[in-house]
Amino acid sequence: MEAIETIASQWLEEHPEYHADFADAEAALEKMYDVEAGKTNPFLHLSMHLSISEQCSIDQPRGIRQAVELLTAKRNSLHDAHHEAMDCLGQMVWESQRAGRPPDGAAYMECVQRHATRD
Repeated sequence: MEAIETIASQWLEEHPEYHADFADAEAALEKMYDVEAGKTNPFLHLSMHLSISEQCSIDQPRGIRQAVELLTAKRNSLHDAHHEAMDCLGQMVWESQRAGRPPDGAAYMECVQRHATRD
């Protein structure tokens, strides 16, 4: 497997609730994941895990690796740390789209750092 496939498979193992979605690619492509109906899009969720993993591997934006490591230590779980960082990442993307401007990496980092340093 390619490195990214290995990382993806590790995150998939953390989410058995999505195994059925990934088992049948054709059915998954036809399925709608409506947030208003309380359905999480497993592809978006996995993509966010992969994005944060990649960000940490290259420390971009600068400081993300340290913030996620601190958050991991505080939560005693890399998975939980990723989910908190995902909240910040999702907020940044949503605000960017809503305002029609580029993503604000500084605001994203401030959000993750806030999660990592608050009690």
